[in-house]
Amino acid sequence: MCGITGWISYDNDLTTERPTLEAMTATMACRGPDAAGVWLATHAGFGHRRLAVIDIDGGKQPMAVEQDGRTLLVTTYSGEVYNYRELRAELEQLGHTFRTSSDTEVVLHAYLQWGEAFAGRLNGMYAFALWDPRTEELLLVRDRMGIKPLYYHPTPDGVLFGSEPKAILAHPAVRPVVDAEGLAELITFTKTPGHAVYRGMHEVRPGHIVRVGRGGPSVRCYWSLTAREHTDDLDTTVAHVRELLDDIVARQLIADVPLCTLLSGGLDSSAITALAARALAAQGRGPVRSFAVDFTGYTEHFTPDDLRGTPDGPYAHALAEHVRSDHRDIVLDTAALMDPGHRAAVLAARDLPNGFGDGDTSLYLLFKAVREQSTVALSGESADEVFGGYRWFHDPAAVNADTFPWVAARLSGRFAGGNATREALLDRGLLGKLDLRGYQDRRYREALAEVPYLDSDTGHQRRMREVSYLHLTRFVQILLDRKDRASMAVGLEVRVPFCDHRLVDYVFNAPWSMKTFDGREKSLLRAATRDVLPDPVADRVKSPYPSTQDPRYNEALRRELKRLAADRDAPVRPLLDSGALAGVTADGASSDLRPGAELVLGMNAWLRTTGTSLEL
Repeated sequence: MCGITGWISYDNDLTTERPTLEAMTATMACRGPDAAGVWLATHAGFGHRRLAVIDIDGGKQPMAVEQDGRTLLVTTYSGEVYNYRELRAELEQLGHTFRTSSDTEVVLHAYLQWGEAFAGRLNGMYAFALWDPRTEELLLVRDRMGIKPLYYHPTPDGVLFGSEPKAILAHPAVRPVVDAEGLAELITFTKTPGHAVYRGMHEVRPGHIVRVGRGGPSVRCYWSLTAREHTDDLDTTVAHVRELLDDIVARQLIADVPLCTLLSGGLDSSAITALAARALAAQGRGPVRSFAVDFTGYTEHFTPDDLRGTPDGPYAHALAEHVRSDHRDIVLDTAALMDPGHRAAVLAARDLPNGFGDGDTSLYLLFKAVREQSTVALSGESADEVFGGYRWFHDPAAVNADTFPWVAARLSGRFAGGNATREALLDRGLLGKLDLRGYQDRRYREALAEVPYLDSDTGHQRRMREVSYLHLTRFVQILLDRKDRASMAVGLEVRVPFCDHRLVDYVFNAPWSMKTFDGREKSLLRAATRDVLPDPVADRVKSPYPSTQDPRYNEALRRELKRLAADRDAPVRPLLDSGALAGVTADGASSDLRPGAELVLGMNAWLRTTGTSLEL
C-alpha cells in the first residue's frame, strides 16, 4: 500500500513548487515508510510514499510510461490489483512491453490500451491518479467498494488530491474549516459517500472516476450494485460462494513480503484464516501466521452485554489450533489505551475525531504489533455487510425503522457497552442548529433513492435489499476507513477478501430467505466454510470487535473530562453543555459516559492540534 498526493494547476508552473509537493508528500510518510518520490511537470505535480509489497526493487513511484522520449502517462498509485498477472499477459499479447513486474505498471498500460474502460477490468483495492500529458487531464480512480481512500479539493485553476485530508491541508492555500453540515456529518453515525467533512474537500466515491481538465472536474460512476434475478438454487449458491472465496483468498495471498491474518475467533476472520491456511499449505508456504487482540483480564472477567455474548480469546485459540497457525495474542492494558501518545497517533491517523474510542486505539496498537512481524494482513472485515451478520439485520424494530438500521439499534452508544449517545455532552443550542436528526434523515432518503430493485422485490425481501444496500454503501465505509487509517498509520497493508466485487455482487442478489436459510445470520458463509472450521467457531454467534471492560478505563476518561472542564482555554468548551459535563464528572456519577466522552476529548485534541476553524 502507499500514500499519494498531487496538485494540478493550469495557471502556474509547478516545476518551481517542489517544496510544496514535498510537504504534501511528507504527510503520507506513515502510509509509505519504504520510499518517497516526487514528479513535476509544468501543470502537474505528483507525490508518492511507498510501502513496498510487490516488486520491491522495480515498483518505485511516481511511475511513467515513455515512448520515443515522450511521456505518455504518469501515475501515483496506492493499492493492489489482484488480477494484474492476467491483465499483463493480455496486454503483452496486444503488443505492450513491461520493464517491471509491478501491478502499477500494468495499470498504466491498461489505461493506454482501454482508456477509462480499464477501471472495469481491475480486481482489487486501489486509489490512484493518472496524468495524461497529451491531453493535460487528470484521472482520479477509486476501487468499487472504497477500500482505499482518496480525497480531492478543486481550486480556481485545477485540483489538489491526496490519500488523506492531511495531504491536501498541507497546501498553503487550504484552510481547515468545518461548517455546520461538516460537523453534523462528523457527529452523526453516518458516512455520506463523497463527503469529506472539511469545507471545499470531497471524497472520490467508491466505484467512481473523477476527470479533471481545464474546465474543472467531472464525475463518472464505473461500478455500482445492480439488481439481477438470482437463478441458482441453494446448493449451487453455497458452492459458488465457496468457489469465489477460494479464488479470492488465493489471489490476496500474493506478496513479496511477510503476510498474516487477523483472527478474532468469529466466523468471518476464522473462515479467511482457515482458507488462507489451506491455500498456503497447497503452495508449500505454510503455516499461516495469525494475530488476535485481547485485553488484560478480559477473558477471565468477561461480562456479556447486548452486543457481545462471548469473549474472543477461546474461539481464536480453537481456530488457531484447528488450522495449526503460528498464532500470537496482542494483549493490551488500560494504560496503553489511555496513553496520550497512542491517542494522539490515532487522531493524527484518522484526521477527524469520529472514531470508536478505545476500539480505535486498540486497533492501532494491534496493527503496530503485527507490523513488527508482517507487512500484509488479511482481514474478515465486511462479511457482516455482505452476508447479513449484524444483529439488527434480524431485529424487526431496527429493520423496519424509518432510518439507518444501525442508528435505530443505537450502535454508536452500544459499541462501547452502554446506552449513552455521542452527542450527550454537546450544547443543546448547538445541537438545535445542527439538527442532527434532520441531517441523518436527509442522508437516509438519499441512500434509499439509489437502491436498485427487481419487480419481484416485495414486502420483506424488498426491505432487506434496502438494508443490504445501506450497509454495503454507507456502513461498511465507516469500518473500511477506520481499518485503513489504523493500519496505514503503522505501514501495514490490510486486505479485505469479503470486499471482492464479484462476491459482493453475487450475494447482494441472493434472496434474503437464502441468506438466512438455516434460521441464523450469515447462513451462506457458514455453509460455504463449515468444512474448514471447528464446530464451536462455525456456530458462534456474532460478536463485534472487542471493547475493554476494565472500569479503570471509564475512570480515566472521567479524569480527563475533569481536566477539560477546568481548562477555560479548551477549544471544545464553547460546544459543550456545562450541566451535562458537570453531571458526568461528579463523584459517583454513572459510568455510562464513554461515547460522549470519547467524542468530546477527541474534538478538543483535534481543534487544538490541527487549527481547524468551526464556521457554523
